[in-house]
Amino acid sequence: MDELIAQYQADLGALGRLYDFPFSERRTADFRQLYTAWLGVLDGMDYASLNRADRVDWHLLHDRVRDDLRGLELDAAREAEVLPLVPDFAPLLERLHGHADREFADGEATAVAFEAMRKALATKRAELKEQKPEIGASLGRRAGGMVQQLRRACSSWMRFYAEYDPEFTWWCAQPWEGLESELRDYATFLERELGGVRPGDTDTLVGDPIGREALQQALYAERIPYTPEELIAIAEREFAWCMEERRKAASEMGLNGDWAAAQEEVKKAHPGPGDQPPIIKMLADEAVDFLEERDLLTIPALCKQVWRMQMMTPERQKFTPYFTGGEVVSISYPTEGMEHADKLMSMRGNNLHYSRAVVHHELIPGHHLQGYMAQRWNTQRRMFRSPFLVEGWALYWEMRLYDMGFAPTPEDRIGMLFWRSHRCARIIFSLKFHLGEWTPQECIDFLVENVGHERRNATAEVRRSIQGGYGPLYQAAYMTGGLQLLALHEELVENGPYSEKEFHDAVLRQNSIAIEYLRAALNDEPLPKDFPVSWRFAD
Repeated sequence: MDELIAQYQADLGALGRLYDFPFSERRTADFRQLYTAWLGVLDGMDYASLNRADRVDWHLLHDRVRDDLRGLELDAAREAEVLPLVPDFAPLLERLHGHADREFADGEATAVAFEAMRKALATKRAELKEQKPEIGASLGRRAGGMVQQLRRACSSWMRFYAEYDPEFTWWCAQPWEGLESELRDYATFLERELGGVRPGDTDTLVGDPIGREALQQALYAERIPYTPEELIAIAEREFAWCMEERRKAASEMGLNGDWAAAQEEVKKAHPGPGDQPPIIKMLADEAVDFLEERDLLTIPALCKQVWRMQMMTPERQKFTPYFTGGEVVSISYPTEGMEHADKLMSMRGNNLHYSRAVVHHELIPGHHLQGYMAQRWNTQRRMFRSPFLVEGWALYWEMRLYDMGFAPTPEDRIGMLFWRSHRCARIIFSLKFHLGEWTPQECIDFLVENVGHERRNATAEVRRSIQGGYGPLYQAAYMTGGLQLLALHEELVENGPYSEKEFHDAVLRQNSIAIEYLRAALNDEPLPKDFPVSWRFAD
């Protein structure tokens, strides 16, 4: 199975590098053929002869190929939504396909095609200006991005000939210059005039909701047997628990259950300029000591040694208002050139008590330890990386450490509960956004009013969620994955054969796979070839 997984990855990469441009029916057909052939290979294997580990890998690969095929059809459908907004790009696609087939273009014919394409773009733009279709910012940005992607592919193709083929260059240099300018302008027209958003604008929130059917398919691909609405209900249940705990902590602070007032007090305990890195080191050491004193899992000495820090750029802080991590912790904190109000919100949002949960989430036992082990155990599974285990593992530890008393004061509990409430809120607002029920502004307001975010930080969180390059389920994966791991802990530790340390070490050594397959790898239940999505972990 290791070799088959490597071969599939290589096939994907090779075909993807051949077709680096949109609007190609041939690309869709070739990928569909690749996926279908791979499903045939896997379905034709002697599954009964595989050992348990290889059966897990067989399912992981089979699911991945099947999901890639579904994703191909979804991408084709989303591309079809763009086609009414663009002219027929066949003259350009014909040359890009020819280049893929190692055919060499005729300069004079290409110059004629370029000029015709330039005129077709101008004509289509005039038609759309007259029709004034209402397409929305998300479709406008998607369409503009695809035109830019096509332009870049054609520009790369032109460089193959430019100056190396004097006759081709003589014919095509000027026509291409005019066409490339028209393609740029057309992409801007789609985004700005039809979509209503300035190209390159990272301040205006523009997402692209995928809809309920695509959400449900994505959940099944992650082996989550719940509907989006059921996950929202689970998140609301967990959120209610968090609110009750916040009220208790607020009362201990002498604030009569006023959690919002408690958070305002907590936000005052922020480090001054330049003081955040020492606090991160202190909190990281506290977490490691807490875990090792209780012998909860194995932490290799090299893992403790090699993590590092860097400071986050102001531009990136528009998307990531809190520090992130792994082997390198990227510290979010205000810089000299930021607006004064933004500085204050950043400092308040990165206070000592909020950071208590974030540091161990990002470092040890969270993402740094997780990534360290993933590079060393079952490395063939890294292509199946599931956010439900990647983020669920770190969230699981937030919940476990809270229950074990890692937060010694009510202020610390308020800080940890802020993040736990936020994980619940992420399920609610991200799924409602992709269901088409909430706008980006409604998502921001929800975070401010119900979680207690600073508005700048809430805006950055929503921007990160809907236009930061994350999949539509990524924000829902934190709390959902954490609940999966809690259920698995109950099964295998509280009511099963594993000790705490054995369980946690075993989870890390399976790599970051869908948690239902992690469960199948760690227990002794049968793992049939026909393995339905069925584990109702939150019931």
